[in-house]
Amino acid sequence: MHELGRMERIDDLRTVWPHEANDFSKWLAMDDNLALLSDAVSLDIVLEERESAVGAFNVDIYALEESTGRKIIIENQLEDTDHDHLGKIITYASGKGAEVIIWIVKHARDEHKQAVEWLNQHTDENIGFFLVEIELWRINNSLPAPKFNVVERPNDWAKTMKTIEGLSDTKKLQLEFWQAFIDYAFKKEDFNSEFSKRKPQPQHWYDLGVGSSIYHINFTVNTQKNRIGTEIYISNDKDKFKKFVDCKEEIESALGLKLEWREAKKDCRILASYSGDIKTGTEAWPAYFDWMCKMALKFKAVIGKYGM
Repeated sequence: MHELGRMERIDDLRTVWPHEANDFSKWLAMDDNLALLSDAVSLDIVLEERESAVGAFNVDIYALEESTGRKIIIENQLEDTDHDHLGKIITYASGKGAEVIIWIVKHARDEHKQAVEWLNQHTDENIGFFLVEIELWRINNSLPAPKFNVVERPNDWAKTMKTIEGLSDTKKLQLEFWQAFIDYAFKKEDFNSEFSKRKPQPQHWYDLGVGSSIYHINFTVNTQKNRIGTEIYISNDKDKFKKFVDCKEEIESALGLKLEWREAKKDCRILASYSGDIKTGTEAWPAYFDWMCKMALKFKAVIGKYGM
């Protein structure tokens, strides 16, 4: 029999983080720790500022969602939720024009769970409130390990349904396609380990973060030309694009296909295309999804080799 350790919860969070601003917020703002929170809430969070001014007050962390640029505020409370902090998150969200609000607490009271749920039900699809409990655990005498538990989150599906009636048939099809892609792709272990889910939108593209604000991997569908695309999108950095162009033959040889190299005024794209008509029925979609997943993984490897 293998000897097993015993998990023990550390109830007093302040034995590790004595002060919210000086200890916990500083810890959370570090890249590796912000990545833990990003995984818990399924957002790619990029730090902008810690103790960011909102009038005469300061929000603990001000951040952005990497893929969309949506503004995020994070308010920390190493105690049970209270009305004071509920008021603060609304005040800070208003002052920053935030669309994502994350309230991290030791314990969420039932009345505040209901309040956050109510806010998510009565705001539009662009606004989302997260209520997250932070826990500390150790095994035997190990170092404490943090764990984020999402108690309340936006009901994106319900919010999407509120607006879907006003969409055109093409927009509805795009939304259905991207949702089906997410359901398919993130069951693949290799794909799921490299990328984080993003909320699908009724548009012709869907993007993935790769750990840098300069690069994204975009998928596109063209329902007029019946083409599926996967591309490296380079944001406002012509020098980075030139690094790829200088290795064009080597990259295309390694991938075994010709790519489109598109340089615009600000942003640049390296694009692979695949023939596909999403209007003909969902039976053909898995083949498209497989190709998109494979290309995304290949393009991420290309970014790691030539772009960093």
